[in-house]
Amino acid sequence: MRILGIDPALRITGYGIIESRDDRISHIASGTITTKSSLEIQERLDMLYNGVMAVISQFRPDVMAIEKVFVHNSHTTTAFLLGQARGTIILAAAHNSLPVIEYAATQVKKAVTGRGHATKQQIQRMVLSILRMHGTPRHLDITDALALALTHRFHNSNIALAQALGHTR
Repeated sequence: MRILGIDPALRITGYGIIESRDDRISHIASGTITTKSSLEIQERLDMLYNGVMAVISQFRPDVMAIEKVFVHNSHTTTAFLLGQARGTIILAAAHNSLPVIEYAATQVKKAVTGRGHATKQQIQRMVLSILRMHGTPRHLDITDALALALTHRFHNSNIALAQALGHTR
């Protein structure tokens, strides 16, 4: 299974693609899609849409894992912008019939580090270790996206194990 993890944002969206075969997990690609804050919102969303469409077209993932929105009362404007970016990304997935699974930040942190309140640096270290990546990506958005992809992989493995053991409802 090929999993595309997306850390959504309007300025810098991180993406990471992993492949899971049997018990092996491989890093396929990762990077960022950036927009300039000097552009109009519709231009920025168009750039984001086209960037995600290009990633999907090039790497043909089977599923997209994206972070759920967390809204803090004092950052409502940021939440609206993030919502527009997420909607644009999800639209790109829909146009490619790509299933989208959402994970809360605490789920991602717990899945990757074992702690629901890990720091971005702890997540980065674990992602690099799990994927045996050398060198540190330029943006934490990249390792956050890879962490989302890993979370989906680990979540599916746990479901499959529970089914194999007969522990499903």
